[in-house]
Amino acid sequence: MEANGLGPQGFPELKNDTFLRAAWGEETDYTPVWCMRQAGRYLPEFRETRAAQDFFSTCRSPEACCELTLQALGMEVTMVPGKGPSFPEPLREEQDLERLRDPAVVASELGYVFQAITLTRQRLAGRVPLIGFAGAPWTLMTYMVEGGGSSTMAQAKRWLYQRPQASHQLLRILTDALVPYLVGQVAAGAQALQLFESHAGHLGPQLFNKFALPYIRDVAKRVKARLREAGLAPVPMIIFAKDGHFALEELSQAGYEVVGLDWTVAPKKARECVGKTVTLQGNLDPCALYASEEEIGQLVKQMLDDFGPQRYIANLGHGLYPDMDPEHVGAFVDAVHKHSRLLRQN
Repeated sequence: MEANGLGPQGFPELKNDTFLRAAWGEETDYTPVWCMRQAGRYLPEFRETRAAQDFFSTCRSPEACCELTLQALGMEVTMVPGKGPSFPEPLREEQDLERLRDPAVVASELGYVFQAITLTRQRLAGRVPLIGFAGAPWTLMTYMVEGGGSSTMAQAKRWLYQRPQASHQLLRILTDALVPYLVGQVAAGAQALQLFESHAGHLGPQLFNKFALPYIRDVAKRVKARLREAGLAPVPMIIFAKDGHFALEELSQAGYEVVGLDWTVAPKKARECVGKTVTLQGNLDPCALYASEEEIGQLVKQMLDDFGPQRYIANLGHGLYPDMDPEHVGAFVDAVHKHSRLLRQN
């Protein structure tokens, strides 16, 4: 540690590296825990002041992170209250790919995101690590083709079946945009990266292995290579493929240190599937936070027993919902810290 309390990049020295050590597969004294969803989604005091927070009002959910990337590619995006990102002119034909901007310009278009990451890292003052995020190529493609959310992803899947070459071309463009975006987040101060494949569940094993997995692998491989080339320290990478239980083994070998699980996966089965080579993250049902604080404690204890004490990061199986009581979120975090310490004493 340098005399002024600053780390090598001029950021405050990290005082709590438990999450990072668990992500790298090192032993920890207790189980680290974090929750997905920008504070703007559920903290009342944040919701009231959000109008003044340009960046944070944009980045209030994983869906909105997708929106940022696609805007930089030249897609017009509007935020529909209660619905999320909407694209008035979705991709309908192969020639629509021609109107997309060069993926090499994406990182330069998103300078304000990098500035916000640097500012957040400074303001965290080393209390906890800062995690960067991006949507994976298939999930980004679904928004571009569907024009927003969809219950079936039928339009996007129609592309996969009817226009496989154009689909691969689009997925390559998205991968080319994501790599410098993620590297830029690390350069700006992100200490870990999570790629989320929110719409993995709409693909069966065959389509997933053909149109999602190769690009998920490519992102990890290229980000790590670019960090080395830039002289930046490596950061742990997390892959979270919602409803992608059929691909756990493949995801554990895709070049990520951490595999995130949703709440539909049994922890013991997941561990059997991925072995001891990766850290698992998850996977309490977010709706369990509607339960009493006592029951939350019991559910957390069971979850920790099932995952075991090491190579594990506690999390919800998806994000927090807007109406969740912050006190119950606190009870979840406290229960993880308490039970995980007890678990290590046994």
